[in-house]
Amino acid sequence: MRCVIIKGIFEKLGVFIEDNSVAIGLIALLLIVLSLQGAQLIEMKSGTDTFVEKTSKLYQDFDHLYLNLFSTQSIVVMVEGQDITNPELLKALDRAQLSAANIPGVIEVTSPSTVIKEVNYKMTGNAEIPDDEATIKGIVASYMPSALMPDDTHAFMSVVIEGTTTDQMQEEILEQTESAVAFAKFPPDYNVIVTGDPAFNVALNYEMNSSMGPLLGISAILMLVVLYMVFKHVRWRLLPLPIVLLGIILTFGAMGFMNIPMTMVSMAAFPVLIGLGIDYAIQFHNRIEEELAKGEDAAEAVVQTIKHIGPAVLIALIITALGFFSLFTSAVPMIQDFGKLLLIGIVMCFIVSLFVGVTVIYTLHRLEDRKNSKKGINKKNDHPSNTTQPDILDRLIGKMTSFTLKYPWIILIIASLSCLGGMYVDSMVPLQTDVQTFVPQDMPALLDLKHLGSILGGTDQLNLVIKTDDNANPDLLKWIDEFSQHEVEGRSHIYGSNSIVSLVKEMNRGEIPDTAEEVEHIYAQIPDSQKQWYLHGGNIMVLNLNIGNAMGELGLEGISELSDTVEEDIKWFVPPPGTTVTITGNSVVFFEVIGALTSGRMLMTMLGIVMVFIGLMAIYRDHLKALTPVITMLIVVGWSGGIMYYTGLEYTPMTATLGALILGVGSEYAILMMERYFEEKDKGATPDEAMHEAGLKMGKAIISSGLTTVFGFAALIASPFSMTSNFGFITVIDVTLALFATFVVFPPVLVLLDKHREQRISKKKMKTMNTNHAKATEVSTI
Repeated sequence: MRCVIIKGIFEKLGVFIEDNSVAIGLIALLLIVLSLQGAQLIEMKSGTDTFVEKTSKLYQDFDHLYLNLFSTQSIVVMVEGQDITNPELLKALDRAQLSAANIPGVIEVTSPSTVIKEVNYKMTGNAEIPDDEATIKGIVASYMPSALMPDDTHAFMSVVIEGTTTDQMQEEILEQTESAVAFAKFPPDYNVIVTGDPAFNVALNYEMNSSMGPLLGISAILMLVVLYMVFKHVRWRLLPLPIVLLGIILTFGAMGFMNIPMTMVSMAAFPVLIGLGIDYAIQFHNRIEEELAKGEDAAEAVVQTIKHIGPAVLIALIITALGFFSLFTSAVPMIQDFGKLLLIGIVMCFIVSLFVGVTVIYTLHRLEDRKNSKKGINKKNDHPSNTTQPDILDRLIGKMTSFTLKYPWIILIIASLSCLGGMYVDSMVPLQTDVQTFVPQDMPALLDLKHLGSILGGTDQLNLVIKTDDNANPDLLKWIDEFSQHEVEGRSHIYGSNSIVSLVKEMNRGEIPDTAEEVEHIYAQIPDSQKQWYLHGGNIMVLNLNIGNAMGELGLEGISELSDTVEEDIKWFVPPPGTTVTITGNSVVFFEVIGALTSGRMLMTMLGIVMVFIGLMAIYRDHLKALTPVITMLIVVGWSGGIMYYTGLEYTPMTATLGALILGVGSEYAILMMERYFEEKDKGATPDEAMHEAGLKMGKAIISSGLTTVFGFAALIASPFSMTSNFGFITVIDVTLALFATFVVFPPVLVLLDKHREQRISKKKMKTMNTNHAKATEVSTI
C-alpha cells in the first residue's frame, strides 16, 4: 500500500516535470548563478580547529587556557651564508626588521641586528650596525643569543604574531613580511628563506585550493572514458557527466552559503560526489531510454521513468545518507564537514538528475523526433536499446547470476568466512598519526620548515597551564623552577623550559624572592610585552617545556607517552596547595583527536550499519528487504579490513571513514537491484527468474555507475596530499568490492531468504487450509 502511494506521488511529479520543462531549465540557470556567488564565500582552513571540536574540553583547555592567553606564532626569516657577521648583511636584516615591525598585526620583531645595535649603543653611544666586522664578531661572541645566531652560517629574524591570528590575516602578514625582505635588498651571496608555521599554513591552504581543479578535471576525464565504453547502449551516453557536474556546482554554492570550510579532508568530497552523484543520473537516463525503447510516447516515458525509478533512487539516497550520518559521530570537525558536504552533494545530485537530467533527455528526444519527422524517418526501431541480441556484458551478467544461484551456499560460506577473517585482522591494521605525512612531502614550505627545525632543533612544546590563587606566591615560583630543572635533566626529550621564573631570576641576581611583595615588585618592572606571554591576571600562568622536533622524532604516540610521563611527574612532584596544572598544546590535541578518530572507526561503522537497517525497516516494513542489503555490505566491510591488513595499508583520519562510505555506496547498488527484483516478481516471475531479469535490466546501469564511482575515487589517487591519495586508493578497492558483492553475494542472499519466506508462508497457508478442512469435516460429520 505504501509503495503504491509513493509511486503515485512520483507519477504526479513526472507529470509536473513533463509539463514544466522550460521553467525547470530557467530555475536551473538561476541556481547556477547563485551557486557561483556562494562558491566565492568558501574559506580554506588547515588550523587546529579543523581537527578539534571547539566545544570539547580538550579544545577549551587549549583555546581558552593557552591559545588565547599566551600563544604566539612566528614568521621566521632565515639567512644562510658564509659570513653572517658581514655588516652589509646585518644592515639589510635591520632594514627588514624595521619594515616588518610596522606591519599591522605584528607584536614584535627580534633579530641579531637589534642585539648588535643595543650593545653598540652602550659601547659607543651610536645605535647603529658597526662598519667594522671585528667589532661585530666581538659583540656576537659575547652577547648574541643562540636562537638568533645558532652557528657561523645562520641568522634568524622572528616576526611574532598572536596565536589566534586568522588564516587570512596570517596570509596578509606573510605577504608584507616577504615584501619587507625584498625591500631590504640582501647581498646576493646569501640565501634568504621566509618560513615558520604561519608560512606553512598559508602554503598548505594554497596547495589545497590549487589541487582541487586538477582532481575534478582528472575525475571528469576518467568518467568520460567509462561512460563512453560502458554506457553505450543508450543515446547521449556522456550526458550524465554534465548533469552531475551541475550538482557539484550547486554543492559548491551551498558550501559557501552554509559556511562549510574547505579542508584537506573536505576537498576530497567533490571527486567522491562525482562518483556517487553520477549514479543517479545514470539510473534515470537508463530507465527513460528503456521506456522510450518500448515505443512509449515521450511524455508517458517521462512519467513511467519517474514513477518506477524515482522511488528506488530516493530510497537509495536515504540509505546512503544514513550510512554517511555516522560521520557526525566523529570528534573531528573536518570529518563532520566532510559528512555535511556528502549529504548536501548527494541531495543536489539527486534533484538535478530528477528534474534537469530527465528534462534534458525528454527535450533532446522531442527535438530528435521533430527533426526525423520533417525528414519522414521513423527511428523508433533503430533505438540503441531496442536490440534483441544481448551483448557480451549481458551474457556475462547472465552467466554470473546463474552461477551464484546454482551454488548459493558455497558462495555464502566463503564470503562469510573471509568476512570474519577480515574483521579479525582489521584491529591489527596500523594507524598513521604523523600529521606531517598527510601533506605533500615535496612542498617547499614543508621542506623549509624541516630545514628550520634541523638547525634550531625544533620548537615543539608541551604547554603547562597553571591555575593558582596567587601568581606572586614564591613557593609556586620555586616549584616551577625546580620542576623545570627536574624535567630538563631527567627526561631525554625535554630540552629546555621557559616561564616567568626566568625573567624574575634574571632581574633578582639569579634568585627567587622570599616574599610575595618582592615578587610583585619585580613583576611591575618587567615590560608588559614580555610578561603577557607568561602571566594572565593574578591566577593563571604558563610553563613551556621545549620538546624539540618531537613530532618528527617521536610521532604523536611518543608525544602522548611523554605527556603522560610529565603528568605522572606532577603527581609525584606536587605543586603548592590550591594549584592545578593542565598539560596542553598542539601536539597533545592532535594525538587525542586522531587517536579517538582512528580507534573509533569500528564503532562508526557499526553505528552506520544499525542506522541503515533501521532506515530500511522504516521504509519497507519488511525484515527481508531491510536485512539483505545490510548483510551484503557487512561482508564488504570485513573484506576491506582484510585487504588493508594483508596489503600493508594504514588507517588515517580519512580512511577511518571508509565503513560509512562503503555502506553509503554499496547499499545503493543492492537497493536498486532489489527494487527491480521485486518489480519483476510483481509481474509473476519466480525468485530465480526475477533475479535473472533484474540482473539483465539493472546490471549495465549498476556496472556503469559503479565504474564511474570507482574512477571518481581513482582521481583522488593523483592528489598531492598523501592522506587523500591513500584514501582514494583504498576506496577504489572498496567500491570495487561493493560492486562485486552486488552481483555475487547479493543474489543468493536475497533469493535464499525470499524462497525461505515463501516456503514459510506456503506452509502456514497449508496448515491453515488443513485446519479449516478438519473443522469442515468435523461439522459435516456432526
